[in-house]
Formats: sequence, C-alpha cells, structure tokens
Amino acid sequence: MKLNEILVGLEGLKVRGDLDLNIKEIESNSKEIKKGFLFVAIKGFDTDGHQYIEDAIKKGAIAVMVEEGCNLKALAIPEEITIVMVKNTREALAICSANFYGNPSRKFKLIGVTGTKGKTTTTFMIKEILEKAGKKVGLIGTIATYRNGKKVKDNERTTPESLALQREFAKMVEAGVEVVVMEVSSQSLKLHRVDSCEFDMVLFTNFSEDHISPKEHPDMEDYFNSKLKLFEMCKTGITNADDLYGAKIPKRFPEHNITTYGIDNFANLLAKDITITNSYVDFKVKITDRNERVKTSIPGRFSVYNSLAAICVAQKFGISSETIKEALLEVRVPGRSELVTNKKEIPIMIDYAHSPESLQNILQAVKSYTRGRVISVFGCGGDRDTGKRPIMGEISGKIADFTFITSDNPRTEKPEEIVNQIEEGMKKTKGKYKVVIDRTEAIKEAIQMATKRDIIILAGKGHEPYQEINGEKYPYDERVIVNEIIEEL
Repeated sequence: MKLNEILVGLEGLKVRGDLDLNIKEIESNSKEIKKGFLFVAIKGFDTDGHQYIEDAIKKGAIAVMVEEGCNLKALAIPEEITIVMVKNTREALAICSANFYGNPSRKFKLIGVTGTKGKTTTTFMIKEILEKAGKKVGLIGTIATYRNGKKVKDNERTTPESLALQREFAKMVEAGVEVVVMEVSSQSLKLHRVDSCEFDMVLFTNFSEDHISPKEHPDMEDYFNSKLKLFEMCKTGITNADDLYGAKIPKRFPEHNITTYGIDNFANLLAKDITITNSYVDFKVKITDRNERVKTSIPGRFSVYNSLAAICVAQKFGISSETIKEALLEVRVPGRSELVTNKKEIPIMIDYAHSPESLQNILQAVKSYTRGRVISVFGCGGDRDTGKRPIMGEISGKIADFTFITSDNPRTEKPEEIVNQIEEGMKKTKGKYKVVIDRTEAIKEAIQMATKRDIIILAGKGHEPYQEINGEKYPYDERVIVNEIIEEL
C-alpha cells in the first residue's frame, strides 16, 4: 500500500521525503522489521522506540514515523528515508494499521465489553449465544482469541496493541466472521489501542478499584474516564443499573441508545426470583414479551449480572429466548468460576482470583450458597505486588472455613518466602489453615478433606495451563491435576 494511503485521517503531519513509497508492512517492533517496512517509534513506559530507529533502518525500513518532541538531529536519519512526524505515534499507529488492513471492523459487527470484572465471562456468554444462533463469531480477550469456534492463540493481555488487533480483524474478515466480541481494557482505551475500531455495540459490566499504579491509572477518576471513551466511540450501549458508576452512563450520554440491566434497581432488563446453588444459578427474566426461567452452570450472583448483559446483546440481534436459554446453560468459561467435573462429585471450582478483591468476591459468593465448608487453596505469584500477600491471607482466614496456603507461579522468588508473607495475614484471623508449599499436594489434601456438601476453591491459576518457576513454564492444568488426584485416590 502507498504510504500516503496509510496516512489518511492523520492531522498535523510533518513530512520529509517521498509519500509515494510502496509499504509492505507496518511494524512498531524493530526486531520484526524487513525490507520495505514502515517503522513506527512508540514511546513506551520502559523503552523509547526512537532509540531503535537506526536498527530498523539497517533491517530495511524505508520510512519511519516519529513523535513530536523527539530530537531529529540526534537521530541522524539518512536523507533517503522518509520521515513522518505526528503528535502521538500510538494514536497514529492505530489509524495507520486500520488503513493498511482495509478498516476490517467495518466488515463485521463489533461488540466491545469493558468494566472492572465480568468482561471475560460476559464475552464468552455472548459468543455462546451468537454461535448457538448460527452466527460466525470471533472473540478477543484476556484468555485467548477465537475464530469461528476455534481457539487460534492464547493471549498475554486483555486487548492487543492496535497493529496486532487490526491484523487479527483482517484475518477474521478473511475467515468470514460476522460478529466479533472483544474485551476492551481501560488501558487499551487510554493508550489508543482501539482507536479506528468501528463499534456497533458497547457494554459496561461494573466498576471498582483496580489498575491504580504509575504505569496504569493515577486515580479512580482517570480509570473510569478511560472506560467511558468506549461510549464516545459508539451510540448503542448497555450498562449495569445496579453499579454506582454504570448507573451514571445514561445521564452522561443522553443522546445515546442505552439499555440497562440489573437486579435491585429499575432497569430495562430485570432478574427476579433468583436461586443460587454451588453448581448453578437460575432466575426469571422477561425476554421479548414473556417471563423466562434462565439457568447457567456458573454459580454466583455475579453470574446473573453477566447473563443479563449477554441477554441484552442477544435481544439486539433478535435471538430467540430458547436459543438464549440453551446457550447460557451450556456456556463454560476457562478458569472463571469453572466447576471441574469429577468422579467424587465434590464441588471443585477453579477461579483466576489473584487479587485481594477477586479472592474476597469469589469466597463470599460461594460462602453465601454452600451448605458445607468453603475450602480455599491459594498462593500468590512471585515478582509481583508483595503488599497484597498478607491481605489475601487475612481475607481467606476470615471467610473460608479452611485454607491451604500454597504455591502459585513463584517465578524467580522462593515459594517459602511468598507463603510466609501470606501467613502473616492469616495469623491475624482465627481461620484454620495449613501450609502445603507443593500445590498438587495441597489440592490432594483439600480433596481428601472435602465432602459433597463442601466446595473447594482453587484460586489464582484459572485458565493458565502452566506453573512458572525460575523463568521456566511447566505444564500445569488444574482440571487435569484434579482428575489425576481423584483417580489415584
């Protein structure tokens, strides 16, 4: 594609050189540059892409994009290389990527889901309903990317960088995908990753404190405003009327067509007569003009909210209540309140809860409906926030009936040291616990202790099929581990 076509939509450009160049590909990673590429220099949190311009040119870049304020003289870019200077290279990369791949998001329906919690489960529920209705669906989110029912890759972040995102969209168009449902993180909105995406529908699940750090958001206001950018990109929205922040959205966007859902407050879609057990949740809701009984095998009150959000999307597509009910009954989300089928029929739930708030939420949720004991098995990842370790120990000590403190992904830290920090918080409570550093042994002891009336929560690993120790990732799938233990017993 010609460079001048790639730059369409960019304002305030300053250019030196030929814009009639034929660009083979765009790249922001200098290591991936080949002959005929455009290199876009991104100023990151840890490294500045402008430092790698020389490397990119040596590898074959014929044009470079730089950000206003960079020292062009110091960069000493050869005369024959075209330079494009823009106000913000992240923003420009998103626009250029969409142009280069032919604006793929215009060629399917795009649904964006944002919020602090529930994004992953809600997107899987929407995907299941749409596929059940015969649609060809793509999904991009925290766990993986799917195209037409097949997992194409595991993901490292919730929302990919703009270039990778537009590249994936183009592949989805090629595969005949009709609807793409995507988790949209606040970070991706703030860092322009989803600029130039044409959303047909956007959804807000809930909002609570998270991602407040020097590299993410300075405060809650910035975090919330970043999420609201999604509603600035689309006039058709769905929001949670029971969430303090979600309830503000219709007033913030009076011109938009916004549907609300909830349990406690007035909403367009209301759940009533809710039953929660340790293996499912069901509730009554009005779909089109009839009251329907909806059941899903993901227990917990939050599951009702996620189901309602998915039903709102389904209604916009005119999908029948029978199809919706079938899909919600069958949906399974890897590592999110995922019940592991086992011969002993003990309720064993795998959940990705790895922060104080998420651990508290999952333990409180199961505590509310479990007739027997809540047995918590968890650890904390190494090389990450150490301050949360005693807090999580205290949370499990206060809520669970018994806790096994164990290893998670120790990475380069000693598991014993991580466990000791968790134990500090546990000792502040009267909670019963045992330290078993080997995670498999801890799971085994929890299973030996449990009855059918109890529930075991394996928290922290969720969908991860590995355990990371000293920089090595070893195969570790808790679904497999659980069933191997039960076979052995």
